Amino acid sequence: MKTIIEPFKIKSVEPIKFTTPEERESILLEAGYNPFLIRAEDVLIDLLTDSGTSAMSAKQWSGIMDGDESYAGARSFFRFEKVAKEITGFRHIIPTHQGRAAERILFGILGGKGKYFPNNTHFDTTRANVEFSGGQALDFLTAVGKDTSAIADFKGNMDIEALERFIAEKGRENIPLIMITVTNNAGGGQPVSMENIRQTKEVASRYGIPLSLDACRFAENAFFIKKREKGYQNKTAKEIAQEMFSYADGCTMSAKKDAFVNMGGFLALNDEKLAMIARNMLVVTEGFPTYGGLAGRDLEAMAQGLEEILDENYLTYRIRSIEYLGEKLTEVGVPILQPPGGHAIYLDAKRFIPHIPPHQFPGQAIVCELYKVGGIRSVEIGSVMFGKTDKISGKFNSSAMELVRLAIPRRVYTQSHIDYVIEVVSEVYRNRSHLRGYQIIFEAPLLRHFTARFEPIV
Repeated sequence: MKTIIEPFKIKSVEPIKFTTPEERESILLEAGYNPFLIRAEDVLIDLLTDSGTSAMSAKQWSGIMDGDESYAGARSFFRFEKVAKEITGFRHIIPTHQGRAAERILFGILGGKGKYFPNNTHFDTTRANVEFSGGQALDFLTAVGKDTSAIADFKGNMDIEALERFIAEKGRENIPLIMITVTNNAGGGQPVSMENIRQTKEVASRYGIPLSLDACRFAENAFFIKKREKGYQNKTAKEIAQEMFSYADGCTMSAKKDAFVNMGGFLALNDEKLAMIARNMLVVTEGFPTYGGLAGRDLEAMAQGLEEILDENYLTYRIRSIEYLGEKLTEVGVPILQPPGGHAIYLDAKRFIPHIPPHQFPGQAIVCELYKVGGIRSVEIGSVMFGKTDKISGKFNSSAMELVRLAIPRRVYTQSHIDYVIEVVSEVYRNRSHLRGYQIIFEAPLLRHFTARFEPIV
């Protein structure tokens, strides 16, 4: 059959509040033209993020009721640990309240001034945690990954040659860790091939540097490998995921993505000494090692979600639904990062509104217009998130790409919701010539996009 249906039935619903364009103009003004500062109840379709916004299954909700809330040694922890070990193969599983907490612990131990952390592309909290430690976060995405219009199977791949040159230049003693983000969120939700993971591991091993995965969308990446990489068509998503993890020495995981939960994550390690230090930091900042800042019910839901995410009927639906949105937008001429990624569609703001320069944040202009026209909340991934002004020269260094991410929550919206999104984006694109840029009137020193306030440039 050509139609890919949702592999689930809806058991519980939440009403959507409808607003008028005039009301949304006022709401935007009050929020400083920043979608993060809009009340969720004033959003019709919320595509701000796929993190923590999934609909949990009946079995996950039953796990919520069955959670063991013992402070130490809870039954729910051991179930979660068993599932996580089975999938990742790592010896030490350390629960945290979300992915950035795992990053904070990892880079708090390994980071520091003069330390460098290569990645295919760091996402916002990963970069912030590296920089907060005093280290430097460097991106080594392949050239094709930076071309939004190019069609390639694995545009999230690490540039192996550039990585090796960098290690030779800086010295392996100054590089405590190499990381690969799967799928590559900041690069358009693009997958990383098994061959590229393997090649990165070979380089890391040659220099004696540990390799870690930012694994929050590991199942989506595994499914892309199954569909696109020779030799994996007959392997299960679980088998592919297990091979991915086998090349790494550890991972950070935000379970708020590929485990369907609203809160949760973990740090996984093979190194016993590093794991001991991490657990000590966990006790100080998160909680006892068998709960790590989570309730027992969260651990139960996370364990169940890690099993459900590897269901290939679900993954077929998930990837195809993102493709559907991308295909329909492409048909009406809307420029997107091609091909569609695993969890989101990324509008190419540079091609969408080329009359707005990067220092006037074209992505933010589109984000605001999508909300005004249709009540859709999205997020800029461009020079608001990653651009910087040099403190000495005063020169503005823009992001390599100016994108707007439409992140699709898992098991939340139906095709009619997505069709509505297509209509709104298409209307904004048709009327794009009247869009104007924005300027920042307030920003925080780190992760400014969360709390920044803007005003339109007249």
